Amino acid sequence: MQLRFTPFLFVFLLLCSACEENFESPDLDLEQDYQPLSVGNFWIYEVDETIYYGENDSETSQYFYRDLVRSSYLNAENEVTFVIGRFKSTDRISWDLELEYTMIYRDRTLLRTLYNQPLSALVFPPEQGRSWNGKNYQAEGDDEFEIDFSGQSELPGFETVEAVRVAQENLDDKITIRDIRYEQFGKGVGLMERYDEVLTYCSRNDCLGDELIDGGYKTHLKLVEYGED
Repeated sequence: MQLRFTPFLFVFLLLCSACEENFESPDLDLEQDYQPLSVGNFWIYEVDETIYYGENDSETSQYFYRDLVRSSYLNAENEVTFVIGRFKSTDRISWDLELEYTMIYRDRTLLRTLYNQPLSALVFPPEQGRSWNGKNYQAEGDDEFEIDFSGQSELPGFETVEAVRVAQENLDDKITIRDIRYEQFGKGVGLMERYDEVLTYCSRNDCLGDELIDGGYKTHLKLVEYGED
């Protein structure tokens, strides 16, 4: 039997085609450019660090880090793994390699492995209010991270950059411990700022509650330059 191609059949086929297009999943912009990764990318950070050894005993230093994506390779899970070299300098002229670490995009997560400790540093797309287990690839347990800020950065020199801040810890009981840690990522830039303040307070009877620092450290990384070699 010969099928006659009528105007009604043409309209019917056209409507079916439109329905198929409506049911197709649109491409989702994961906004992975909040941490762009490509061989040759680099970031230079100004670092202020204070090490506390006890009451009235501390040491402060200033230096620079230069993080450079040196290479990439496919791991056993067929994931592109980026190898980053971290170089240290006091004058931004002479640089010494301090360590290497890796970063991977995995399951809409930025997985950063430093000192053999994998950390889920950011999720994609990064939106204010999103929370996740930052140590879900570690054996030691849970550590809830949350994006607590989204907007224009206030970091000097980068005020026009759209940024998100990841609160990793926000604890201060003013008696035994203070643990404040966060990271800020810029769209099209990457990691712009990291702040770690991990302190223990004197807990003797004569100083309990006086917030006298017994030990710990405070480190603040601030981006000063980024680009591509």
